[in-house]
Amino acid sequence: CDRVPVSLTAATSSDEEDDSDASTKPIRSEKKKNPASLFQTGGDPPKEKKSKKKAPPKGAESEEETPETVQKNSNKKGKAKKSKKKEERPPSPVIEVDNLEEFVLQPAPQGVTIKCRVTRDKKGMDRGLYPTYYLHLDNDKKVFLLAGRKRKKSKTSNYLISIDPTDLSRGGDNFVGKLRSNLMGTRFTVFDNGANPDRANADWSNVRQELSAVVYETNVLGFKGPRKMTVIIPGMNADCERVPIRPRNDNDGLLMRWQNRNMDNVIELHNKAPVWNDETQSYVLNFHGRVTHASVKNFQIVHSSDPDYIVMQFGRVADDAFTMDYNYPLCAVQAFAIALSSFDGKLACE
Repeated sequence: CDRVPVSLTAATSSDEEDDSDASTKPIRSEKKKNPASLFQTGGDPPKEKKSKKKAPPKGAESEEETPETVQKNSNKKGKAKKSKKKEERPPSPVIEVDNLEEFVLQPAPQGVTIKCRVTRDKKGMDRGLYPTYYLHLDNDKKVFLLAGRKRKKSKTSNYLISIDPTDLSRGGDNFVGKLRSNLMGTRFTVFDNGANPDRANADWSNVRQELSAVVYETNVLGFKGPRKMTVIIPGMNADCERVPIRPRNDNDGLLMRWQNRNMDNVIELHNKAPVWNDETQSYVLNFHGRVTHASVKNFQIVHSSDPDYIVMQFGRVADDAFTMDYNYPLCAVQAFAIALSSFDGKLACE
């Protein structure tokens, strides 16, 4: 019973089962494919890349390369689900947040799942229509990472993302990114806090980067079924850094590149298709204990070449609380913005 419906009744999960599962997985998926190679668009063969990854043995990245540690991490994944304190804590030092702005824009270290919690605050005058969303690390310290809120006077859905829960203004120093939708509310683009191309400096270095795009398949006939999402992100170079995508106009962004199949330095991800379960009469996904309530918003994002490697997962644990876990190559801003897009209620996405 460790599979959670994405639409109807909810089920909880068994930790033990997941642990044994997890301990066999790393070896298999390592043999099959080094996850980092799925996201590299720099053109180096995976072998060379593996050695590249091992090369900087300072932080988390290097450690989790050894099969032993991969196993430990995956066990951590298993045990962390219900916040079992002992085993979940060792990875915490990797998630020390010294410089918040740097941390939220930095890809997760390879081999480490960054577990977070999203809370939705609907209290206050207009919070029913414009809730504020908060992202915290899901560990003992509950470190605050990001806040997001929809802007009121925008023609399309437009969410500001800030590293200060009390300052959600466009002009403030704490603005780190934004999520903008098309008119239909089916396509979203995530930007960092750089300048609009109209205000570019001579070498273009101050122009905003596109961090990701999300496309929801329209469901015009109103069939009750799971949502279908495509997530488009910039690729990673041989040093495991994000390739900057700085479009000069609307025809050069991630969405247009994806639409025109111009996939240089661009990676396409999808939500993992849930499986129909006759017993519960619902579509279910295995969230390994991290999600406990059924919701149309529950999803897992994967690369089609390795559906066992969960790039990100998101799901409901209470009325206004959700878990959000992400892995390399995503950063907190990308994952949080993708989660925010799923809250944006347009009929076409339901």
